[in-house]
Amino acid sequence: MFIKIKALHGYKLQSQDGEIGRVNEFYFDDRYWTIRYLVADTGTWLTGRQVLISPYALKEVVPNEHHLDVALTKKRIENSPALDTHKPVSQQFESEYYDYYSYPYYWSGSYVWGNYPSIERDRSKWGGVAKPSDNWDRHLRSTKEVTGYHVQALDGEIGHITDFVVDDATWTIRYLIVGTKNWWPGKQVLISPLWIERVSWAESKVVINLSREAIQESPEFTSEALISRDFETNLYDHYNRKGYWIDELANA
Repeated sequence: MFIKIKALHGYKLQSQDGEIGRVNEFYFDDRYWTIRYLVADTGTWLTGRQVLISPYALKEVVPNEHHLDVALTKKRIENSPALDTHKPVSQQFESEYYDYYSYPYYWSGSYVWGNYPSIERDRSKWGGVAKPSDNWDRHLRSTKEVTGYHVQALDGEIGHITDFVVDDATWTIRYLIVGTKNWWPGKQVLISPLWIERVSWAESKVVINLSREAIQESPEFTSEALISRDFETNLYDHYNRKGYWIDELANA
């Protein structure tokens, strides 16, 4: 299921033994553009620290009830490695976090989820936790921070990021939602992270390897509920690009 990141803000987080808070934001890595952590607002329960929930623990998004099921107990979360609210997520913290939960390291292999092309939640298939790889200098970015970044085509600016569309089966960001109202009134378009030429984090700017004309003539985005495979195929065909699902099916 596709869902917009902003639509998840405020969702209740339901653990195995009670509510633990609400969705605040998400951290994604800048290599695969995949959600690595949900940041929970726990109110007065666990103050002074960031409470991070890995997609490994996210069971189901329930839109009609506005909540997310979390496959953890409150005690398990409370005893997890603590991260100061004013500190970034370091690689040392990630290693401690993944060791605590005995999750497979997402940075340990050549796939989006390390040794797996998608999230493998069946522990019996993990075959032990692989040693982390040091060849990926990974960086985590906040969805709230990147919202609003300017988006530039090969021949000029086209708009800014207004939201993200995530696939809740893999927690990969499939599309950036780009608002183009300053150039083409009222139109929103979808841009895949696969089409990004580069990102200037210092300048808060994303450069897309597409022309302004091609983007202007692309299918218009109106609702994540309408992103069918036919819509995606038309979008990728418009840009003469191979669909991400082709490689994923090959690796399944």
